[in-house]
Amino acid sequence: MEIVINCNFYSFFRGILFCSSYLFYSNVKNLWYIFNFVFSLLVLIVYISFARKVRFFDLVNFPYVKILDTSVIIDGRIVDVLKTNFIEGKIIIPRFVLKELQQLADSSESLKKNRGRFGLDNLSQIRRELGSQVIIVDIDFPKVQSVDSKLVKLAKTLGGKIITNDYGLNKLAKIEGITVLNINELANALKPIYLPGEEIVISIIKEGKEPGQGVGYLEDGTMVVVENGKKYIGQTVKVTVTSVFQTAAGRLIFGRIREEKEHWKR
Repeated sequence: MEIVINCNFYSFFRGILFCSSYLFYSNVKNLWYIFNFVFSLLVLIVYISFARKVRFFDLVNFPYVKILDTSVIIDGRIVDVLKTNFIEGKIIIPRFVLKELQQLADSSESLKKNRGRFGLDNLSQIRRELGSQVIIVDIDFPKVQSVDSKLVKLAKTLGGKIITNDYGLNKLAKIEGITVLNINELANALKPIYLPGEEIVISIIKEGKEPGQGVGYLEDGTMVVVENGKKYIGQTVKVTVTSVFQTAAGRLIFGRIREEKEHWKR
């Protein structure tokens, strides 16, 4: 339910000026209070009018706007994230991001073309799923060449947050004091937590860096380094977790093969 101003602007201020004149003649001291009141009300009306024009100010949906960058649209995971309704507020798609996607889709290089078309398909799905929550804005900064810099300036202008998985944009936005919602960080945070002593079943596919180690991966991509697992390469085994480390690239699990042979097979 967006705010709608239902008043005759000129009639309203004519009434205010009439009251101000009356109070001025009755009590000169009231003039300063009336002036402050009128000025504050004028600022409020101008602000609400602007907010209504760009459709960001909403009594029901008041959180910060979220601005999508090119990389996160192409990535595609944002589609499923938005469907969960965990991200509130208006979803902003800048026109210059659309232009970048279109340029990629029209590229002569097949890889860029596929990325651009996939991004446009994702964007169409986002608009179809979320409807009026998604807004395409024409705000641009012609003097700024970089799309990343434009996104940062737009976030400052709208007081919004940037959703991305681009490392460079992430760093730039944080330097400029803009809050970043990083899809890769979200994905790492949602991976299952395994405690020492728990068992997992994995296929060992290669040897590790240290002698005798074997390496396998969980379904979410988490690497599992198995002590003395080299001889089980090509087999699916039960592994007991010994330790878990959080790295910049994600979670890393160390484990060892269950000693009882009947607990591993294939």
